[in-house]
Amino acid sequence: MLQIGDEVVYFSAVFLLVVLATRSATAASLLTAVLYVFMVMFRFPPVPADQAGRVLRPRAPSGGVPVVAHRGGSHDAPENTLAAIREASRNGATGVELDLSFTADGVPVLMHDETVDRTTNGSGPVNKLQIVQLRRLDAAAHHRLKVKFSGEKVPTLQEAVEECIRHQLTIFFDVKGQPDKAASVLHEIYKKFPALYNSSVVSSLEPKVIYKMRQTDPNVVTALTHRPWRLSRFSDGTSRTLSTSGQLWTGVLDVLLDWAHHHILWKLCGVSAILVQKDFISLDYVQYWAERGVEVVGWTVNTAVEKDYYQNQLKIGYITDSLLEDCDPQY
Repeated sequence: MLQIGDEVVYFSAVFLLVVLATRSATAASLLTAVLYVFMVMFRFPPVPADQAGRVLRPRAPSGGVPVVAHRGGSHDAPENTLAAIREASRNGATGVELDLSFTADGVPVLMHDETVDRTTNGSGPVNKLQIVQLRRLDAAAHHRLKVKFSGEKVPTLQEAVEECIRHQLTIFFDVKGQPDKAASVLHEIYKKFPALYNSSVVSSLEPKVIYKMRQTDPNVVTALTHRPWRLSRFSDGTSRTLSTSGQLWTGVLDVLLDWAHHHILWKLCGVSAILVQKDFISLDYVQYWAERGVEVVGWTVNTAVEKDYYQNQLKIGYITDSLLEDCDPQY
């Protein structure tokens, strides 16, 4: 839990910043009080620690840390497919990370990108295709093992959940947007498959998605996904803008977002875990969150050296594109 000392420091910092900005102690006191009342009234408590522990620390077959197959293990099989889920189970994963998307007729399916172009033999936005059109596509069309997995279909959310339950895999539902729709659909899935309360996590880079999920169903284990500098830089590290002013402004926003994730948003949403890009995790970082009752999960951990570090030094779970060999990360 957030320590009392933390709250004193954070709200004192807010008070001082507002004083410096407004030159008014009265205004600073009022705004700080409003923020405190807002946090107290609208924050969600995390799910019970034993429930979160069952989800985030399932027993690994090898006795090691939990290993989650990214998009089902996108290097070992076509991403976000039933074949990937089966391969992940066969290769020793404790769980799979799957991406939620919606077709034009509102059917929840697995798809990472906004379009089907990269992963299938079709083209166009997912939300412009009917489910019957999506089902005709080959989800293995551009995969390195496309011959082995030829004809693999884009699965519905329910099909994927049933496959994961069959193989006793923990599910990390990654939600990109549409918080209201996603929360409603996931709530229905949880009602249909109650076992998910003890075997799944809803995660997102967008705090509003997690907040809406907790609002819709406070019994769901949730996680915030965080990559420092994501507003100013792409996943590969290149700048999102070439202008100096643009880089400066997005850099400032990144600093503010990073502070908010670590001091406000996790508490407001009542998350049980934070999923962080692997390059920003250390023993001290893991300890920081452990003191607050929050589990750290690293992504995307794709080399034997990195996996050994997570297994033997950090001793925390990680998300990987392959359980079989070293590979480049899938952004």
